[in-house]
Amino acid sequence: MIQKTHKIKTYFAPLPARELIGDKTLVQKKYKMSKWSVFLSATFGYAFFYVCRLSLSVIKKPLVDADIFDPAQLGQIGSALFFSYAIGKLVNGFLSDHLNVNKFISIGLLFTALANLILGFFPVFLVFIIVWGLSGWFQSQGAAPCVVALTRWFKANERGTYYAAWSASHNIGKAIAFTLLPLLIGFGGWRWGFWGAGVVGIIGAIMVKLFLYDSPESKGLPSVVSLEQKQKGGKRSENKPQDVSSSQKSILKNPAIWLLALSSALMYVIRYAIESWGVFYAEAEKGYSNVEAAQIIGLTAISGIIGTVLSGFISDRFFKGSRNVPALVAGILNVLSVSVFLFYSNSNVFTDSISMIVHGFAIGILITFLGGLMAVDLAPKKAAGAAMGLIGIASYAGAGIQEIISGIYIEDSALMTDGVISYDFSQIRIFWLGAAILSVILALLVWNAKAKDEV
Repeated sequence: MIQKTHKIKTYFAPLPARELIGDKTLVQKKYKMSKWSVFLSATFGYAFFYVCRLSLSVIKKPLVDADIFDPAQLGQIGSALFFSYAIGKLVNGFLSDHLNVNKFISIGLLFTALANLILGFFPVFLVFIIVWGLSGWFQSQGAAPCVVALTRWFKANERGTYYAAWSASHNIGKAIAFTLLPLLIGFGGWRWGFWGAGVVGIIGAIMVKLFLYDSPESKGLPSVVSLEQKQKGGKRSENKPQDVSSSQKSILKNPAIWLLALSSALMYVIRYAIESWGVFYAEAEKGYSNVEAAQIIGLTAISGIIGTVLSGFISDRFFKGSRNVPALVAGILNVLSVSVFLFYSNSNVFTDSISMIVHGFAIGILITFLGGLMAVDLAPKKAAGAAMGLIGIASYAGAGIQEIISGIYIEDSALMTDGVISYDFSQIRIFWLGAAILSVILALLVWNAKAKDEV
């Protein structure tokens, strides 16, 4: 057992530093190419994680219509992923600061893809809840390691812009899921939704393995820290540098990061209320078909990409790296847009589409800021993964609780009339909207929080 553990640790250990390349021109060229390779593979790789994660959201109504599962069972299945993902986000977030991110990310993506393939063959509740729960753990090998990779390759004055652009991966994955999977389901039934997501995930795992590099040092390039010191005239901190473990402990003692974690948890309640149940809600409450509902909810992906890409640029360029004002504006827009979607019950394609476009734009900004960047800004560089892990466990605990509560309320409200099932969403709507409002209030409490001097 000890020998196996040692082999695993050795396999995932960061690649050793190579001898520095002496040619400065070659260093600049190789650095530029490698940074783009890491950025693009992290962005599209994490997008494919999302395709594998959102497959169930698209397939929920077909599964209910086929009498395979009821909404309460789907809520339990969905929560299995969120809870395992939440724990995994914390554990793997802390681990990713110490690991070879190339291997860690690619293996996680491969196994979550295989989980989707398995579910397409076995429509059994116990199989679904176990395999979907395991998929959540492998999903947690995505976000934090990607952020660690970006932190290793990009300097602090680039972080906001590239982090925000990477955050668009959420919405790229959502766009693929809500466009491709309904077409596959329409072609061959619900199974093809899982199988299609699995194939996409396998392609992504191969891409990450080939193009996402572990660190600059492993490629014979200078570290980001050394480059930043050169920019500052070669001045080093007078304090003794902290090791990774000490830096990570400082995260747990920072009350501002805990408040951000709670704010993010509530934001994830409304985020996944729309992502996980939005298609179901649009079909059951507003009378849209599966394809129409998926297309309307899928609009959040397009506007979300715009929100995430602009968020870092705007905060870096116009607010000197402060995320507070754009986060507040996005929070208010989120509350207003979901209010329209949830409480304007008539099926009006134009109104519902506009509300989802605004919601996607706002959530794109909030995922970037509340879902990670504001905590990373307050954390030491060596603890970027730990900061993401703490935010992640809170966020997906909120998502998991939402999934259970939503499934129970929706199932309990079911009413059969003349052979047609209808649902009463009045109570669950208040829960979803209330979470969005509380998230904004909690985010305001960290308005004046500042990063401690890094040592």
